[in-house]
Amino acid sequence: MKVERIQPIPLTKEKAIDYARLAISEQTDLNATDVKYLGGGSFGMAFGVKLDDQREIVVKFLRAKDMLKKEVFDLKLLGENRPVKFPKVLFARRADEVIPIDCYAMDIIQGKSAFIASLTKFFISKRKKQDFADKVTCALHEIHKRTNEKFGDTLCPDCDTWLDYYKPFAKAVMDKAEEMYQTNELSEKIITTMRSAWSKFDEIFSEEVNEACLIHGDLNLANIMVDNKFQISGFIDPLNSAYADREYDLFQFDNLMGKRFALRKTYINKYGASKNCDIKCAFYGLWNEVYCYVKSGMLVNIIMNPLVKNMKKLLAKL
Repeated sequence: MKVERIQPIPLTKEKAIDYARLAISEQTDLNATDVKYLGGGSFGMAFGVKLDDQREIVVKFLRAKDMLKKEVFDLKLLGENRPVKFPKVLFARRADEVIPIDCYAMDIIQGKSAFIASLTKFFISKRKKQDFADKVTCALHEIHKRTNEKFGDTLCPDCDTWLDYYKPFAKAVMDKAEEMYQTNELSEKIITTMRSAWSKFDEIFSEEVNEACLIHGDLNLANIMVDNKFQISGFIDPLNSAYADREYDLFQFDNLMGKRFALRKTYINKYGASKNCDIKCAFYGLWNEVYCYVKSGMLVNIIMNPLVKNMKKLLAKL
């Protein structure tokens, strides 16, 4: 994973709708009767498309270069024989003079994200929360059962140990954070906490990771789709999937109200964890958020501040 600022390819919603219609007619024998914006982040925009045969699909535009191959590969890999549905890729199209941005189409996972659905449900019973947590963690554990001899990116795992892959990345994030502190892009509170954590890296990661497990990379409530009865309908949007420490998938469970459903606690109770799992997840979470800030230039304090606070608390207990 390169630790550098990415300049998004300019794309308006209006232009993307035109491109979606064009891609559909070019790649299939069908036409789009309706196209609507579903949402997006720093580097992706997704559009729901209704076809003239009444099917609905999603077209996603990638506003950063070199994302297409990995996103398509990871969706196919994660979707192989899994108990929870992943979007099936229907076609992928590289940028050219006609449509100057990479895109791909996939079938739609019906429902809402669990994050949005939970905001609209003021009361969810304890039993329903536990049932949801059990099904999410069981599905994730099935993904983790797929292992590899080497650690690393799903496209080319080539590291003998987890730290051979992760520590250089963590060091690159630390170095970039120091640069950003010098230019007043990163606060003293964040850099001081990162320095303290980095000085304890060898202690935090003293336990060897024995299995290179396939991970989703971004499984929080926003990427878990549910129906109107809060039953899981699928997982979406893997990010930086790899053959990794399976606990690298767990820090996201604490984001976006995941603690409300005790997702990480449920996973650990069912499948176990390393002695240092809590502080490792704190480290993974803080470093990931700084990495996202480096890439996008967007600092989300409502996410960053709790991560810094948690890291400081666990370092004090170490």
